Amino acid sequence: MADEQPPVPANAEDRKAASALANLDDSHDDAGSSSSSAAPVDLAALNKATKGSSNVSASAASAAAYKNVKVDAADVALLVEELELPKPKATELLKRHEGDAVKAMRAYVAAA
Repeated sequence: MADEQPPVPANAEDRKAASALANLDDSHDDAGSSSSSAAPVDLAALNKATKGSSNVSASAASAAAYKNVKVDAADVALLVEELELPKPKATELLKRHEGDAVKAMRAYVAAA
């Protein structure tokens, strides 16, 4: 029973995470057989395994970065009129796309 393998995950992202976790297990097993007291950690495998977890500081940094973007009032009016968005939503959409009205409209249409 100890050699029994878990089922293979269905999607590619889960398979990558399982592979990274397996690499962590393998390096832990190797460290246990060595005579050193400090176990080496495979940082690449650790980063792969935890990549899918939410990173609050990164999302906060990206939110702060787009809030500092200046947007033109004419661009806001264009998005309000053409996309029928409220002004706050149009402003946020423009800020997220670096104040570029064309990029903002393309992103809005692509998401819809």
